Amino acid sequence: MKNTFLNGRIIVDGYLYEDVLFDVAGNNLRVCFDGKGGVSKYLSVLTGKNYTSRSVLTLYKNRERVGAYTKKNVRMAGRTQEITVFGEGFEMEIKQFITKEDRAIFIEMNFSVDEPTEFTLLYGIGSAVGIPTMSFGQTGFRFVRLDFGGEVELKSIVAESYILRKPIVYKYDGQDSVIRKIYQTAKRTVDLCAPKGYVWDGIKRDRLVWIGDIHPEMLALTTLYGRMKEIEQSLDFVKNQTPLPGWMNGFPMYSMWWIIIVADYYKRANAYDFTERQIEYMQGLILQMNSCVKDNGQLNYPFYFVDWPTHNQPDEILGARAINIIAIKKAIDLLTEFGQSTHLATKLLDRLQKVPILPTQSKQVTALKYFALGYLSEEDKQNLLKGGAKGLSTFMSYYILKAIASFDKEQAVKIMKEYYGAMLDKGATTFWEDFDVEWANKSCRIDEFPKDNQKDIHGDFGDYCYKGFRHSLCHGWSAGVIAFIKEECL
Repeated sequence: MKNTFLNGRIIVDGYLYEDVLFDVAGNNLRVCFDGKGGVSKYLSVLTGKNYTSRSVLTLYKNRERVGAYTKKNVRMAGRTQEITVFGEGFEMEIKQFITKEDRAIFIEMNFSVDEPTEFTLLYGIGSAVGIPTMSFGQTGFRFVRLDFGGEVELKSIVAESYILRKPIVYKYDGQDSVIRKIYQTAKRTVDLCAPKGYVWDGIKRDRLVWIGDIHPEMLALTTLYGRMKEIEQSLDFVKNQTPLPGWMNGFPMYSMWWIIIVADYYKRANAYDFTERQIEYMQGLILQMNSCVKDNGQLNYPFYFVDWPTHNQPDEILGARAINIIAIKKAIDLLTEFGQSTHLATKLLDRLQKVPILPTQSKQVTALKYFALGYLSEEDKQNLLKGGAKGLSTFMSYYILKAIASFDKEQAVKIMKEYYGAMLDKGATTFWEDFDVEWANKSCRIDEFPKDNQKDIHGDFGDYCYKGFRHSLCHGWSAGVIAFIKEECL
């Protein structure tokens, strides 16, 4: 399990502590400071393997454990300290925590919702890369209810919105009201996923830099804003946290998405200086990919992933091959642009193309084939059109819609409106981690309680790591549709 160390600041009992070290290890966030502006050198490694549904807080004073979280208070050195507990996961507000003379403290915090730990336990991979939010008491809600034990008088209730605010360079100004609503909702989605200098999932989930997710987010953000530090910092961060021979987020295909993002971002943002710094790592990554492709073109990676609806399905490895080809083709273009040798990458591409990509059912893999090879068979076209919006996923929606638009733009726009419009009809104010249009049958809106014989559109669906209420209703990878709207809905 990787550790991530970042500097930040924290206010405790009115005292400002600069240069605080935030340490993420598995499903634990730890904060370490000594009260003098320095950073304690004491760091123990927490593996995060004790995956439970209960939140735990442990306090350390002068590196010795002095108390543990119990219900709604923490007992330390004979004093009860106040904390605030928020719904899913655990965050806190510190009051009257320590005196001016006795400020050395070590805080360990365990979260109840932890995707890195779940991946370690279920899939044997555990190198997800996280960034702490640098603040305590920061949580989020879609709906909120306040309960009081008796009669109270309220002066005010304050909530603050954390959302990206930048001047836009593109706005949909067309007359189609459904497309306009899709654009606005997708923009709000990706804005909520990039407010803190990095690109990650919305407030509900793990706030990790899942680098594969960022390609459709990059398409959306560069369409809206042009060049962005949030994208560059995310690409740099995950690269620095994944020394070779590691795979980004534990997914070999996500390392390939990193190549694709760097290459496409270079073209879309004209980021020469940033891209130049990525070439050396990219060359090492190509060498690593080369060792995973046999002479006959067969793949030999430790793990395969396209998106969740295709996971462990018959077409998944074909989709992985397509991602390999897309990445290597874009790497060859970049290496040529920057005057580097393409010999190894070209040989690798030749081997990858020895095995044909013949998807049998997956629209996602069929679309990736189009992006990899530049053509579709008649069978591929029929597969993409079959059932309209059935079989789409939010992550792969941009690629599927673009593949359809290559031979029938009118149908592509119609399917986009059917798919994203169904989420809007169910009350979406941001777009979701995943959505199957069949979920809309006999289910309630997200802002309603289910009636008799109705399914809960949030609680009763989902799969894999996003079952039930863990399913994120604000996921940036769903926003790639913004780029599609600009390119195909003029």
